[in-house]
Amino acid sequence: MKIFPNGRSIKVPVDDMVMWLINVFWSIPTLLLAISLTIIFKDSQLTLIYVAVGITMWVETARIVRGQFMSVRELEFVEAAESFGFSDLRIIFRHVLPNVIGPIIVITAVNFATAILIEAGLSYLGLGAQAPQPSWGNMLEANRAYIDTKPYLVVSPALAIMILVYAFNLIGNGLRDALDVKTQLD
Repeated sequence: MKIFPNGRSIKVPVDDMVMWLINVFWSIPTLLLAISLTIIFKDSQLTLIYVAVGITMWVETARIVRGQFMSVRELEFVEAAESFGFSDLRIIFRHVLPNVIGPIIVITAVNFATAILIEAGLSYLGLGAQAPQPSWGNMLEANRAYIDTKPYLVVSPALAIMILVYAFNLIGNGLRDALDVKTQLD
């Protein structure tokens, strides 16, 4: 609610406030926030990376969930459920959520893959996990001097990162296909 000098007030819908908050957090680059937190706290703990990833990556999921819910809530079957007098929670969990779960799963899998890449990149730069904590980014950084003589020392962790990120994407797509209501009807 905004209060003006003359005493008038304008009601701001919750959706507008949430979207404003989402846009604020979406403007923060994940990598820059993680580096900043590491420098501010003078500590390369994984907790700081988790905080940076959590603060900045929830917004993509929130925007997709909001968009999907807004598009599905306008469909006839939701209107029919409302006309039957079903509660809002029943409509959300029994009718709307099953129809939007596919994109939610895919964006979640992509966010996991992105978080893995961010951690590996920060560890490569020396700002993520520190020895003796295992990290593929640390392995890449420690062995980059041997790229000419022993390339497998660099190729192995790089391939592991690539395979894991690809696996998260495949799992997300597979779960979307398995749980998507629309494909089950065909």
